Amino acid sequence: MFAELGFRAASVANDVGNVGGVVTVTDATGRILSEWGDQATLVRATDSSLAPWFCWSECAAGTNGMGTALEAHGPVLIRGAEHWCQAFHNWFCEGVAVRDVVTREPIAVLNISCWRSQLPASAGSWLANAATLTQRTLKGRARDSGAELVAAFTQARARSSAALAVLDTAGKVVIADETASVLMGVPAATPAVDPTVRWKPGLPELFVAARYASRQAARNPDWVGSTQIFTHLANEPTSISIRPVFGFGRLIGNLVSFGASEGAQLPQAEAPAHPPAQPRRVVATRNNRIVLLRLPEVSFAESEGNDVWLSTDQGRLRAAYAGLDKFDGELADAGFLRVHRRYVVNLSRIREIERGVKGELSLVMDGRTNTMVPVSRRNAPALRRALDI
Repeated sequence: MFAELGFRAASVANDVGNVGGVVTVTDATGRILSEWGDQATLVRATDSSLAPWFCWSECAAGTNGMGTALEAHGPVLIRGAEHWCQAFHNWFCEGVAVRDVVTREPIAVLNISCWRSQLPASAGSWLANAATLTQRTLKGRARDSGAELVAAFTQARARSSAALAVLDTAGKVVIADETASVLMGVPAATPAVDPTVRWKPGLPELFVAARYASRQAARNPDWVGSTQIFTHLANEPTSISIRPVFGFGRLIGNLVSFGASEGAQLPQAEAPAHPPAQPRRVVATRNNRIVLLRLPEVSFAESEGNDVWLSTDQGRLRAAYAGLDKFDGELADAGFLRVHRRYVVNLSRIREIERGVKGELSLVMDGRTNTMVPVSRRNAPALRRALDI
């Protein structure tokens, strides 16, 4: 991936060099790995610590194109005095983060910096296009990893009678058997090879345990662990065993066995013994104000790109969440359910369920406009279970 980014950076370096600019590639911490540009600008850049092995994260250098791009989705333009550090006020920078298509965590940043001159008008579109092309490659690798996880699940099923599921590195379900699907509230025996259509189980303790397992597997590929978590439809915690799954020379997910306790016990701090407290408020914005909503006031949430819009008793408001996955994760145990890749609904605000001619379902939501919300076929079983229909 870094080789591909380097190729794209080198290809535009000549154009940027004509206006006294440099192109840099950083890792996920904001550390510059390589840079390209004309020799005079490279020397000037080095004087400003804009050179390999210097770190430009926001915590290290304040507001800047590379560090701020790590915190944002899409290209970030920082001009002159907008830099936090006065020593960088002669630079105009624009950066974009390349993100893991599974975890959505930043992997690298591609950045253009110009000395005392505006960036070319095409800089933003070029950066966005370069990131998109690179992430297209990453999506292909993620689908291959999904197929490997399904294969690992199939092999484990042949060896064990325990309820099984396999999760990717973001904690989303790639496939689960009938029993595990009920415990997690996700569809059963339906492979989700594509990372964009996988399911979030809404079990925070499972997510924490999987993250811990991933850290342990990085140190010891043979590590296996166990703990107890609260699952759907259960008043007592359930034992689980977690086994990391590797493919293509890297960690690609975790195999979870329910009712098993094989392996080292996870530390108590990593596996809380009590159900998580339910959030009491949903935070939204309206103009320059922060709006605090009680959960019953929210009918449903809809994603539009990276934005989440809430249909509420106060009208349509923008949620203070970056992406629907985060909204879904925080409210999954509070009566909200993901029914479509673009929609999360408040189950208590469903007024009617309409069945289409081909069996598809739509929800008539309780609210000012009686909005219809589609239900994907993949999410229909979870909806029926949640509503006991």
